[in-house]
Parts: sequence; C-alpha cells; structure tokens
Amino acid sequence: MTGTLGQNRQLDDVSFDQLRQLVGLVEHDESKDPFPVRAMDAVVFTVGNATQTAWFYQLAFGMRLVAYSGPETGNRDHKSFVLKSGSARFVVNGGVAPTSPLHDHHRRHGDGVVDLALEVADVDRCIEHARAQGATVLEEPNDVSDEHGTIRRAAIATYGETRHTLVDRSRYTGPYLPGYVAKESSVPARKRLFQAVDHCVGNVELGRMDYWVDFYNRVMGFVNMAEFIGDDIATDYSALMSKVVSNGNHRVKFPLNEPAIAKRKSQIDEYLEYYEGAGCQHIALATNDIISTVAAMREAGVEFLDTPDSYYDDPELRARIGEVRVPIEVLKEHRILVDRDEDGYLLQIFTQPVGDRPTVFYELIERHGSLGFGKGNFKALFEAIEREQERRGNL
Repeated sequence: MTGTLGQNRQLDDVSFDQLRQLVGLVEHDESKDPFPVRAMDAVVFTVGNATQTAWFYQLAFGMRLVAYSGPETGNRDHKSFVLKSGSARFVVNGGVAPTSPLHDHHRRHGDGVVDLALEVADVDRCIEHARAQGATVLEEPNDVSDEHGTIRRAAIATYGETRHTLVDRSRYTGPYLPGYVAKESSVPARKRLFQAVDHCVGNVELGRMDYWVDFYNRVMGFVNMAEFIGDDIATDYSALMSKVVSNGNHRVKFPLNEPAIAKRKSQIDEYLEYYEGAGCQHIALATNDIISTVAAMREAGVEFLDTPDSYYDDPELRARIGEVRVPIEVLKEHRILVDRDEDGYLLQIFTQPVGDRPTVFYELIERHGSLGFGKGNFKALFEAIEREQERRGNL
C-alpha cells in the first residue's frame, strides 16, 4: 500500500487527516520498508492492582473500558483491562494467582510498561527481517482465533525487559484479542481528553543510547528524527542525551534517553535506579484542546509539573513563539509550555509520576505543524523535574 493509511480510513473516530495534525504524520511507501510498522497497537502495563489502575485511567484520563480478561473469562493468572481514547489503547495487567510471573515483575520494577505493541501488515516479514539482523525473537509468529476471527502475532525484545509485540488485526473484529470479552465502562461518558499516542520515551543505561538507536535503525527500519546533546538538554545540575527514532510514517516515535555526566543525579539516573533498569519513562498523548484536557484532568486529581511565572514573563519567549492559538496569559494560568520550530508550534505539559515510584509519567501535547519535541522548553522542564527530585531527596 502506498502512503501510510488509506485517506478514507477512520480509526476510532479519528480520521487520517486528524491524525496527521495530531501526531505529525508524513507520507510513506511501506512497500519499500523492510519492517513496515503502521501504528501503535497498545501500550501494555504490569501494575500492582489492575482493577484500581483501570478505574484511575477512566476517572482521571477519561478513557473508556472496552475489553476484559480475568478469572470470570477463564484467565486464572491475571486480570487485564483494555482502555481506549481515540486510537490510543492501554492494556493494564495485574496478577491474580499468587504464582503469577506478573508479581515478580512488579516486585522488581513497580508499575510500568512491559510491551509497546505495534500494528504491522505482515508479521512474518517483520520477524524474518528482525531475526536476520540479530534481534531476539521472544514469540514466534502464530495465529490466535475465536469467533471474531484470527490475529497473527509475534514478539521481539528491546531495551530492559520491554518487548514489541507485532500484531496483524486485518482478519479480526473482536474487542481486543481472543480470550477477551467486550466490557463497557460504568463511569459516565464525557468528552474525550486525548486522541492518540504521540510518542513513547525510553530510558536506557549510560552508553547504551546509540546501541538502541542502531537497533531501531537496523532491525526495524526506523529513521532518526532528532538528536539532543550538550547544552540543548542540560541544566546547572544534571544532564542527559537523547535521540529520536521513528517509523516511516512518523506515527510511531521513540525518543531514547541516557544519562550524561553532571554535578548531580539526572532524571534518567533516578528512573534507572527506581525502575531497576531500562524501561519506558513517559508516554506523550496527543490532544487537540490541551487547555480543556488539562483542566479536566486537574479537576480529577491529576498533578502536573509546575512552571515559574518567569518562564511566561520572559520577553524572549514571546518574541520567539509569535502568534499561537492560546494567549500566553492563558498558558501561564494552566502552566502549559509552548515551543516553535521551522514547521510550526506545539503546546505541552507533563504530569507528576502517576505511581508510587518516581518512574512513569505522561505528557500532553497539542501540535500545530511542529514535528519536534519542545527543544526550547527542555531547560524549563528539567528544572521543574529537578525541583521535584529535590523534594524526594533524589537530586
């Protein structure tokens, strides 16, 4: 198929054109791609209490429960809740059986992402290429079926204990996977707060960033989008290095961070210490109305990083940003960051960590042409994170 997705295809009420605007898609001929990834399929979590976490994402993030697997469906090992918001899909798993391996994973890492599942057109082609490039195949291509059809899937290993499950849904009409039943939220429906996953950020150990960038280039055919090093991504106290890889249509973007030598412990060092290894640090969620989304999430109890007044009062910011959809005074009221590049501008804000450990957090992002990641905001963002690290005694 030439292009990314058919222009007339709808994805859970989010059209191709809306997705192009939301997450910065580009045209791509997947017939020439050795590992053609079409989109994120799901962000899969292991948590200590899946029942309560599923409620959290419904109440605080406005997601809708769409599918379930657990003891009532014959799954004696764990409970699994599938939640959606537009094309974004979260799967939350928590152990039920005392012997479930999910307990061991959670004991070590706490709540976190175990799988960044990807939608692909040809599972076997992707696995054949990955194997030839030296990737570790965790699950060989196989079919799983029920009355709704058949899913073809496989899995490869990436950084830490994270995996990429590859999924072909072209012959399946069920709510998620065979073994799951459709289940509706009991939480009253409200306006959708976000429409897609924009990008997922991985933190890796010192000296391993280039290894994993090469992995995505070589094994999965991803291209390099951006690189941030040196003063771009440092404060007076801490520093890190970051490179961004993406699939051909830019619908799947993976920034990869590693710590850099500095006076004190960086946010990456803190993550690696508390997660006990490499893993997914944060998930960026694309919204077309960041003001109302942040207001609704704050009302539901979600806490965001603060930004000092001086950020908004700086005349250099106003000169650099120019005209944007939301007045600077309104951005200041909601503590939302703004950045502009050669393609346009973006608005963004970051939550506090959502679990007990200072590991996984979220970004909300509203794009207006920009394909970037808020480079102009890095210093303000990292200083805000450092203030929280200092409060936790981890700077």
